[in-house]
Amino acid sequence: MLPALGATILVVDDDAAIRTVVRQALTRAGYLVRTTDSVAGLWRLIEEGVGDIVITDVMLPDANGLDTIPRILDRRPGMPVIVVSAQNTLSTAVRATEQGAFEYLPKPFDINELTRAVASAVAAIQQGLRPNAGAADVGDGLPLIGRSPAMQEVYRTMARVVPTDLSVMILGESGTGKELVARALHDLGARRTGPFVAINMAAIPRELIETELFGHERGAFTGAATRTSGRFEQAQGGTLFLDEIGDMPMDAQTRLLRVLQSGEFSTVGGNRTLRADVRIISATNKDLHRSIENGQFREDLFYRLNVVPLRLPPLRARADDIAELARHFLTRAVAEGLPLKHLDASAVARLQQYGWPGNVRELENLMRRLAALTRGETIDAAAVDAGLHEGQPARPGGSTESGDSLADAVELHIARYFNVFGDDLPPDGLYERILAEIERPLLMLSLAATQGNQIQAAKLLGINRNTLRKKLTERGVDPTALRRS
Repeated sequence: MLPALGATILVVDDDAAIRTVVRQALTRAGYLVRTTDSVAGLWRLIEEGVGDIVITDVMLPDANGLDTIPRILDRRPGMPVIVVSAQNTLSTAVRATEQGAFEYLPKPFDINELTRAVASAVAAIQQGLRPNAGAADVGDGLPLIGRSPAMQEVYRTMARVVPTDLSVMILGESGTGKELVARALHDLGARRTGPFVAINMAAIPRELIETELFGHERGAFTGAATRTSGRFEQAQGGTLFLDEIGDMPMDAQTRLLRVLQSGEFSTVGGNRTLRADVRIISATNKDLHRSIENGQFREDLFYRLNVVPLRLPPLRARADDIAELARHFLTRAVAEGLPLKHLDASAVARLQQYGWPGNVRELENLMRRLAALTRGETIDAAAVDAGLHEGQPARPGGSTESGDSLADAVELHIARYFNVFGDDLPPDGLYERILAEIERPLLMLSLAATQGNQIQAAKLLGINRNTLRKKLTERGVDPTALRRS
């Protein structure tokens, strides 16, 4: 049995500073550490029978670290391989998992988190588990964009659930890309050859939900001239995506719960029992815990659907991704027949300062609008402001001016936010979201005014430095970037 302490960790990275930091941390934790800067060096150690766990970068001078994992596992079955990478994309996270990695950590990683991952790998070996489970390769061209820390957590969770059939509940505000994530989970999973069927529970009349989900027989009700298959039947062998699940009526929730418990269903007006061979992915922008407390959502159904919760960050919490997303949408606009446009630095800065109540969907629509209306090839901050202004509703009384006071600007912004949802109310938690939109530019401008000096910025704001640091983290503000600028 492998001892918890004294296990030998092989560290492969061509960055000498990273090798040093990792070696020092793991040595302090009681492990033996051998380091190398290449796959060739790693392979020599493995051939000599050295090492219990591997920590490897992806981009190495003589090979790709991910391609080496199957070879390691063939030579040393069950050997945990922990992947660290600066290629912080969903493709890297998923491919690391599919190749058989025990854990994937994006750079820059927390050294304590790496130490915990090593301890977990040691525990898995001690318990006789095979910590690596290889699967089919996954290609590039995946639909999710962003390398911010907030998206890295999303990628890591997705990578872990892709090989499974577990039910996933995607949580997030409107416009954060919940259906895109659901499709990615389907396209990367074992059911990728089956159908992906989506149904928006908020868009179906209450009296038609059961027949939409389960289908109906001819003559089941007035107007049912032919047999119609429901979404469960259409999704057989694939994935059923239940969007806006928080808007599902209680009686339909009861029927859905029975299907999830038994794995069987029957059509409306039918006697034949059908097997439900589907993976369930659901999504909502509602606080279902509050809905449960209010008697609007079944607690037992919630736990059936919420096996793996996956929370998508709002766009304001991933400001580092905005430039990449905006350029992606401008490129896609060209494929739709619109002229090619480019963002200058002032436009990127303005996009990052904005609060994005409509999230990624609002950004996409803005880029289409700017591609169509901006004169010239370059989009600057003034064009962004004009585009945002064009997307705002008129103020009461016909005025669209923002006014001279902060209160006028906030009133206009909140009015536009409510307008995004039409006749519906915004998701719960509006107070916190409005505070977040005000705090982020306040923090950024205060740090910019003090040239990144957090002590001075805290004094300027009238808060202590620890509170400032907490708020910087909560609002996704990078003080080092402001110091550089």
